[in-house]
Amino acid sequence: MPSALSGIKVLDLTRVLAGPFCTMILGDLGAEVIKVEAPGGSDETRGWGPPFQQNVSAYYLCANRNKKSMTVNLKSEKGKEIILRLAKKCDVVIHNFKTGTMERLGLGYETLGALNPQLIYCSITGFGETGPYKDLPGYDFIIQAMSGLMSITGESFGPPLKTGVAITDVLTGLYACIGIQAALLAREHTGKGQKMDLSLYDSAVSALVNIAGNFLMSGNIPERLGNRHPNIVPYQTFQTSDGEIAIAAGNDRQFRELCQILGLPQLAADEKFSTNPKRVENRKTLIPILEKVFQTKPSAYWQKACEKQKIPCGPIQNLQAVAADPQLKVREMFIQLDHPVAGEIKLVGSPLKLSQTPVRYEKHPPIPGEHTEEILRELGYSSEEIAQYQQKQVI
Repeated sequence: MPSALSGIKVLDLTRVLAGPFCTMILGDLGAEVIKVEAPGGSDETRGWGPPFQQNVSAYYLCANRNKKSMTVNLKSEKGKEIILRLAKKCDVVIHNFKTGTMERLGLGYETLGALNPQLIYCSITGFGETGPYKDLPGYDFIIQAMSGLMSITGESFGPPLKTGVAITDVLTGLYACIGIQAALLAREHTGKGQKMDLSLYDSAVSALVNIAGNFLMSGNIPERLGNRHPNIVPYQTFQTSDGEIAIAAGNDRQFRELCQILGLPQLAADEKFSTNPKRVENRKTLIPILEKVFQTKPSAYWQKACEKQKIPCGPIQNLQAVAADPQLKVREMFIQLDHPVAGEIKLVGSPLKLSQTPVRYEKHPPIPGEHTEEILRELGYSSEEIAQYQQKQVI
């Protein structure tokens, strides 16, 4: 059975997270991904840790399976010649160098697109290739601060906080993957490739969705609400007798059922709380009443009662509990691969469940240059040329 992206060849000039996350998804879906680094390995995440397993970084492993690796010195003329040859044979080129770097190397879209008019060329930068910030470096942490994400994350009485993962990198990787696949579909109709200009800043702002919509409609600057929802009540965590539980009563029926469970049916009939807009308006009156009752019984009691009435709820799990969750085991969300240096490695699996073209885990995250000779031979380079390039540190 062929994979969804069988026959698609991707030249991956990215490192760290946004780009590698995108190309890993493409690789999971069956694309042939060639990851290019400088000789010795230049993806910074190879050195980010601990933890390490046999000196291999967990950070690097998390975003680089299903790829081949080759090393090329892009600053050398022979190295650039290798990339040009590869670009002629690839469907997609993706990079996350600073704005203008690829053009200075002679590997910009105008050059590669002229060699291969069907090429999809994806650029990922901090702020995009246009605008007054185009030359600034952009890291996830800085983007979270500038985009407004930090301003709405945390408790109202505390400082702005970043999310626990590099969420703008992840979002940009997802957008890049979506855009690349859209461009490949468009190419089926037009026969032509195109350039994509992705930025972490744009992606982060797009993720504000309803929060940005609230501001654009009302003009009111959103405040930090901790685990509370700006538009739905009750939709937050509650302290129980032995911990905390997350409750998301997303409609009036669920609120009525919750009131029954809590032994407070009169609240659902109260005009101040009978509809969600009223509950949002009177949040400061309602929530302390609910909090008092939740504290009388353990989390497991409330979860079982809520599940019975189909009220969305859930425990606040740490990663140890997540890794042992039987639901995730059935969904195959944790996988194992053999690695030539690290040995058996554990990774988070793909959430994509396709019935006809399932995701496959065929390649371990590669060691630097693991497939350089193989790829060069496929491009027509002789053994003598490869030996010369190794000697001169072209590869």
